[in-house]
Amino acid sequence: MQDALTPMMQQYQRLRKSIPPDTLLLFRLGDFYEMFFEDAKEASALLNVALTKRNEVPMCGVPYHAAHGYIRRLIDAGRRVAVCDQMNEPQPGRKIVDREVTQIISAGTVSELSWLDAKRANYLGAIYADGDAFGFAYADLSTGEFRLTQTQDQQSLRDEIARVSPAELLISSEQKAQTGEIDHALEYDSYAFLPEQAIFTLCEHFKVKSLDGFGCAQMPAAVAAAGAIVHYLKHQLRRKIDHLTSLHCDAPADHVLLDSATQANLELVESRGVRDASLLSVLDRTITPMGARKLRAWILQPLRDLTELQRRQQMIADLLQELDLLASTRAELKSIRDIERAAGRLSQASGNARDLVALKTSLQQIPALKRELGKLIDRIEFGRAGSPSPPNTAGESGAPGGRALPFQLQTAIREMPTLAEKLANALQDDPPLALKEGGIFRDGYDADLDALRQASRDGKSWISHLQEREIAATGIKSLKVRYNSVFGYFIEITKSNLANVPAHYTRKQTTVGGERFITPELKEMEAKILGADDRAQNLEYQLFQKLRDETLREIESIQQTADAIAVLDVLCALAETARLFRYCRPELSDSLRLVIKDGRHPVLDQSLVEEKFVPNDAELDGENIRMAIVTGPNMAGKSTYIRQVALIVLMAQIGSFVPAESAEVGLVDRIFTRVGASDDLARGQSTFMVEMNETANIVNNASERSLVILDEIGRGTSTFDGLSIAWSVAEFLYDKIKARSLFATHYHELTKLAEDRQGVSNLNVAVREWNEQIIFLRKIIPGGADKSYGIQVARLAGLPKEILDRAKEILAHLESSSRAESEPKRRGRKSSKAMPESQKPQLDLL
Repeated sequence: MQDALTPMMQQYQRLRKSIPPDTLLLFRLGDFYEMFFEDAKEASALLNVALTKRNEVPMCGVPYHAAHGYIRRLIDAGRRVAVCDQMNEPQPGRKIVDREVTQIISAGTVSELSWLDAKRANYLGAIYADGDAFGFAYADLSTGEFRLTQTQDQQSLRDEIARVSPAELLISSEQKAQTGEIDHALEYDSYAFLPEQAIFTLCEHFKVKSLDGFGCAQMPAAVAAAGAIVHYLKHQLRRKIDHLTSLHCDAPADHVLLDSATQANLELVESRGVRDASLLSVLDRTITPMGARKLRAWILQPLRDLTELQRRQQMIADLLQELDLLASTRAELKSIRDIERAAGRLSQASGNARDLVALKTSLQQIPALKRELGKLIDRIEFGRAGSPSPPNTAGESGAPGGRALPFQLQTAIREMPTLAEKLANALQDDPPLALKEGGIFRDGYDADLDALRQASRDGKSWISHLQEREIAATGIKSLKVRYNSVFGYFIEITKSNLANVPAHYTRKQTTVGGERFITPELKEMEAKILGADDRAQNLEYQLFQKLRDETLREIESIQQTADAIAVLDVLCALAETARLFRYCRPELSDSLRLVIKDGRHPVLDQSLVEEKFVPNDAELDGENIRMAIVTGPNMAGKSTYIRQVALIVLMAQIGSFVPAESAEVGLVDRIFTRVGASDDLARGQSTFMVEMNETANIVNNASERSLVILDEIGRGTSTFDGLSIAWSVAEFLYDKIKARSLFATHYHELTKLAEDRQGVSNLNVAVREWNEQIIFLRKIIPGGADKSYGIQVARLAGLPKEILDRAKEILAHLESSSRAESEPKRRGRKSSKAMPESQKPQLDLL
C-alpha cells in the first residue's frame, strides 16, 4: 500500500504517524486544508462538508482562509486537531513541498482569542490518585496560570473539578477505577503520572533541583497530576510552555470549600446555564478581562484568611472614602488590554504584532495607573482615608495589616519603561494580523528595512509614471498598468484599441474586455519591486521574532503586573458595587457569630421590578442560637431568605462589602446547600436519591465552622418518612456537628425542636389574609407558621375552582377528625373505612 502512494501521500502518512492517534490532521494543499482516510470521514460528518475520493482514498477539505472557523467547530465537538502547514512555496524542479505539523490544538490548549471567553479561564486539568489522596492540577495556557491542590476523597475531587470546570481533563490510563467515572476525561500515558517521573518533568521544566520552593511537598498526588500536564503539553502536543513560570499550591484549609451542589444552588457564576441572574452578574463591574477572570475565581474559591480579607475590605473602604480616586483609577484601567493572554499567545508562538501592540498600549498606561495608587497611598498616610467612615461604606480601619494592600499592588505593578519605549518606537499603531504581510514596523526602526521599502516605493513610483508615459507614446487614453498576484504587473488594453498596440508589447492574457501585455522593461522593474517586497516581508518577520523574544524576557514581570492589575480591578469593581447599592462593610472574626441586620438578596435586590425587596435579619451566634427552623407557605420567600444569608457570608469571605445595614460574620470553612428537587437521569438516580446523597455529603463533611442551608429535606418520599428523616437530620446537625444551620421546611412539626433545644429558633414568613386571599409580606418574624396556606397558593397557581373547593372540603374533614381513624368524604359513595396511610394527601407539603 505504501509503495502505491504518491510522494505527497507518503509525506502525509509520515506526518500522520507523528501525531497522537486520536487527532485529526489538517494537511495544507495550496489554498485548502485537506483530510484523508478516516479523518476525512469523521470531519466531513462533523463539518457538513462533501466527502469525495481520489484513487480510492476518502478525502475532504476546507478553505485555508476560513480554516479557523472549521477548526473551532472540530474543537467544540471534542476533537483534537493537528495543523500541517507548507513551509515553502512550490518551486520548479521540486517534486514536493516541505510540510510540518505547526501546532496541535485541543479544547484545553486553545490560545486564539476569538475562541475564548475573555471573562473566564480556559483550563487543562489532570487528576491522579495516590492511596487515599486525590491530586488535581490545572493550567491555563492562555495566561500562564498553573495551580494544584489535593483532596482526601472522591467527592471533594469532583467538587474541585466542578469549581475549576476544565475544558480538557487528563486521567492516567491505569487509574480510571481509583478516580471514579469523570465525565469527558481523556486517558493519557500512565508513565507521565508516575510520581518520580512527574517530579523529574517539573524540575526540568522549572529548571530547579527540587520542588521544595513551591511548597507542594505534602501533595504528592497533586504533583503527579501537574507533571502529567507538563508532559502532555511538551511531548504530546509539542507546545512551547516557557510562560508557565510558577506552580501555585492551594491548600484546602486556606479556602471555603463549595461543593458542586452549592455552586449550582447559590447560582454563583451562572443561573440555568447563563451568566445573567447570578451573583457574578451583580458584582462584575470590572474593566479588564483579567479582572473579570479574577473575580470569578474569587467567588468560586472564597478565603478563610482573616488578615487578607480585612486587607481587601480596607482597600475597598479607602476607595469609598476617596470616590474621585475610585473613578479616576477605573478610568485608567480602561486603557489596559488583556496583557495576560497577549503574553501567553506570544510565548506559544501563536501571537502576532497586535499582541505586542496590546502590551505596548498597556505598559504606556501603567505609570498613570500607579500615580492613582500613589495618590490613594498618600491620602492614607495623611489620614484622609482613615477618617471616620460614613454609614454603609467603610467601617473601622484598624484591622491588622489592613492598609498594606495598596502598597503591595503598587510594588507588584511594574512599569518596564525600556520595553514600553522599544515597542512604541518599533510598532505601527494598527499592524496587520498576518505576520508575513509586512506593515508591522515603523519607518526608521531598521535601516535595512527602510532601504527595502524605499526600493519598493521607487519602483512603484516608476510604475505609476510608466502609465502616463505609455499613454502619451501610444495615444491610448484608456491604457492601464495593473497588478495581480498571478500575473504580476501588466499593461491592460481594451479591444477597441488593440490596433494601436506597439510591436514591443508581448501578449500575456486575453480577457472579455481586452488583452493584457508585458514589456521587458516592466518585468525587470517588477522583479525589483517584488524582490524588495519579499525581502522586506521576510526581514519584518525576523524583526518581529527578535522583538517578541526580547519582550518575553520580561514574561514574569508581565504576569506579575497582570495579576496585580486584576486584583486592583476587582477591588475597584467591588467598591463601585458597594457604592451603587449601599452595601456595608461586614465585621469579620474567627468567632461563630453570624448576625445580619436588614440583609438583602444581592441578585433579587437589583432584579425585582414590580416590588421592592424586603430586607430581613438573621442571627446565628453559634452558642445561644445555632439553628433556625424557617416555616411558611410556598412562594412566601423561605428559600430566598436562606440563600440570601449564604450569599452574604460568601461575599464577606471574598472581601466584598455586603447588601445589609450591618453584618457580623464569623468565618466559615464550608458552605453546604441542599436546595430544590431534581432527578439525575444520567446516573439513574431519583429525586429522593439525589436529595439523600446531597444530605449525606453534608452530615458526613460539615463541621462546627460550616454554614448549612437546607430547603425541604424529605419531600421526595412519603410524609412520615420525610418528616422522620428531616427531624433526624436536624437533630444530628444541632447535637453532633453543631454547625450554624438554616432549615426551611413545610414540616411544621419540626418547630418542636425548639422546645428542648435552646439553641434552635423558630422563624416564619409573615402572611396577611384578606378575602380568602393571602398577601406575602416577605418579612421573617419569630415563631413557627400556624398554617400552610396550601390551597391559597394553589389558587394563585391557577388551579380550577372545582379542585380548590374539593380540597377545602377534604382539608376541613381532616382537621376535624383524627388522621388515624377518619377519611375524607368521597363523592358518590359512603364508606367508614379509614384511608390507607399511603393514600393520604400530603397536606404538610402544600
